[in-house]
Amino acid sequence: MQIGMKIKELRLKKGLTQEELGERTDLTKGYISQLERDLNSPSIETLFSILEVLGTTPKQFFDDEKWQNKHVVFTKEDRSSFTDNDKQYEIEWLIPTSNDKEMEPVFLKIHKDGAFKAFEPSLAETFIYVLKGRIRVVIGDEAYIATEGHSVYYDAVSNHQIFNVYDGTTELLLVATESYL
Repeated sequence: MQIGMKIKELRLKKGLTQEELGERTDLTKGYISQLERDLNSPSIETLFSILEVLGTTPKQFFDDEKWQNKHVVFTKEDRSSFTDNDKQYEIEWLIPTSNDKEMEPVFLKIHKDGAFKAFEPSLAETFIYVLKGRIRVVIGDEAYIATEGHSVYYDAVSNHQIFNVYDGTTELLLVATESYL
C-alpha cells in the first residue's frame, strides 16, 4: 500500500494544500511533501493526526478496497449479464464491481418492441449513447427520441423508462449514478 499517495488523494479531496495540512497537524510542508512521495514514514501518532484532519479513520484508510485491488482494465470475462425475455432486453454489466461504485456502466440490447424496465424517481443521473437503432426515452410526462450516434443525459427525478422504437435490435451504452440498475 502506498500510504503517501492515499494521504495526497485525501488531502486534495479535502481541498487542502500541503502547507494547510502541515499547519493543522503541526508538521512542515516539506514533511507532508516527503510523506506524499513515500520518502518518509509517519509515526502512528502522526498518521492518526493526519487522518483526523483529513476526515477519515485508520480503519477506513486501511480498509479502502480501491487501494487494495486497483483494477483498471476489464475484459469480457469480467462481465455478467441478464436477459429479460418478457420485456425483450439483455443487459451486460461492464465491470464486476459496478454496484459498489458511483457509476454503473452497462451495455444494453433492447429487441424489437421491447422496453427496459421502468424506474421510480431517484437522485441518479443517467447517460445513454445510442450505438445502433432508435429509442424513446420517457421521463415523467415527456418523451424524447434518440437514434444512432445520439446521446441522452437526464436527472432521474421522475419516473423513467426506455423503449425500442426501431425495427430491429437497439444497442446502447448506459451509465447511471447511484443504485440505478
